[in-house]
Amino acid sequence: MSGDGSWRRVSLEGRRFLRGRYRSLRRLALWSLLESAHTFLGGYAVARALDDGFLAGRTGTGLGWLAVAGAGALLGALALRGVFGGLADLVEPLRDGLVRRSVRQAIGRAVADPGRAGDAGVVSRLTQQTEMARDSFAGLVLVARSFVFTALGALLGLAALDPVLLVLVLPALLLGAAGFLATLRPMARVQRAALDADEALSGRAGELAAGLRDVVACGGGASAGAPVERLIAEQERLTGRLARWSALRTLALGVAGRLPVVALLAGTPWLLGRGVSAGAVAGALTYLVQSLLPALDALMTAVGAAGTRLLVVLDRFCTPQSDSDSATTAPAVAPGPGAGSGVAVELRGVWFAYGPRAQPVIDGLDLTVGAGEHLAVVGPSGIGKSTLTALIAGLLPPGGGTVRVAGAPARGVTAQGVTGPGPDLRRTLLPQQAYVFTGTVRENLTHLCPGPVSGAEVERATAALGSDGLVDRLGGLDGAVDPARLSPGERQHLALTAAYLSPAPLLLLDEATCHLDLRTEERAERALAARPGTLVVVAHRISSAARADRVLVLDGTRAVCGTHAELPARSPLYRDLVGLWNARG
Repeated sequence: MSGDGSWRRVSLEGRRFLRGRYRSLRRLALWSLLESAHTFLGGYAVARALDDGFLAGRTGTGLGWLAVAGAGALLGALALRGVFGGLADLVEPLRDGLVRRSVRQAIGRAVADPGRAGDAGVVSRLTQQTEMARDSFAGLVLVARSFVFTALGALLGLAALDPVLLVLVLPALLLGAAGFLATLRPMARVQRAALDADEALSGRAGELAAGLRDVVACGGGASAGAPVERLIAEQERLTGRLARWSALRTLALGVAGRLPVVALLAGTPWLLGRGVSAGAVAGALTYLVQSLLPALDALMTAVGAAGTRLLVVLDRFCTPQSDSDSATTAPAVAPGPGAGSGVAVELRGVWFAYGPRAQPVIDGLDLTVGAGEHLAVVGPSGIGKSTLTALIAGLLPPGGGTVRVAGAPARGVTAQGVTGPGPDLRRTLLPQQAYVFTGTVRENLTHLCPGPVSGAEVERATAALGSDGLVDRLGGLDGAVDPARLSPGERQHLALTAAYLSPAPLLLLDEATCHLDLRTEERAERALAARPGTLVVVAHRISSAARADRVLVLDGTRAVCGTHAELPARSPLYRDLVGLWNARG
């Protein structure tokens, strides 16, 4: 996602948030005007104390003006107290709104993944980001408000002392501020990209660690590690870019924070020659050193750090995250000998990437799956297998090319159980996280069927899949199902039985047997392959691929399709996977 998109999205959300809070903003501005008065009195009183007091030989007058400056400091403290009260009226509604949004996101994730519905870590992470946004927003409001009203008081004070002082101070100040603003958006884009790369690296490393045993067993270390190496290289590149932009921002801070003082000191003889008093010069220096430049430095630092952090966190609440694979595939495969008459799935020149600037996950893939065929898809983790099944299921639109199911565009095909153009256009997709809901066993097994299913049909399905023992343990077909009490394997067993009962002519299993043991997996896949229709399986084990009519191998540069017997001679990756799997017994 681009930094420009994040700016626009968060800016729109920010305007919506502030639109109904003008009363709080007015209260904050009124208290901040006292801070402007404090700043104005600070420099002006110093100038008058010198010109009208000490330099004129009137010590009492000088001390009186210094007392006025001290009273201004007390006024500033009073203003700060009121500012914090007004700040709460802005910050707390922001936090409450983000908490509500975080709860909605947590509920959405729980519905999408019932097996983790009790995972309090999801809510914890989201509320942590909420607190981060709250603190960053409060800091930015304080600093930005302080700079605006401090600058107002200081510039009015310089003009009151002598307008010519602005001629020396303003150009250097504006030059530094312009340099800082020029680096702000590019640096935010790089920081966002660096954060995305860091999260992608963490996610990929976690996936690799979870499947490390299978990766080692299949000899896929080099292929599985390639995406991690690319992410590390990308992270290194982004870190270098971030360092360069940080150097430019530091230079801009130096120009804005030091050059006005240098200009004032260097121009002092010229000012005195034009009749500007020594007190006015001292007052101008007071404005710069004690008020204007510290406020500017605080603003630039806060915007560069807390501002970017706030932008990224708020963008996370505004934008749903999507998981992505990270490899490319290509070339061509025709229907295999096990296919019946007709074509179940057809891909022509399919291209897909998760974002306009992302590397393609699928690139120029041609594939034809015949009606009644059993196809297995294999390849390293993250190579694009799940993306392929999502494209066939119509969950993702291809970036290029066509995906057709039973001759119709895949995106126009309705999901299983929803009325569509015709029964031959329905599909059932089973992901790795099986969908099981609170209800009876019968409801969980028949929810993919458009009409009533007899008890005899359900019993035949459970016997074919070997899930009859699980059904008995749950209390029979009328027994209650609590998803939280089921293991991942038990949830998958129920979901596979439901898929078996589904009338959909196309079944897509995206590692839907990964939590089953070898024998249970074999029994389930053989039963699903024997039912009428087409079966596409993302294989978790090579033994699963060996049972298929054909195997599609995705290796990151090209797609190779053939039978289990012929592929070792055509695909080095598949040869290594089969050899190491057999070596492990």
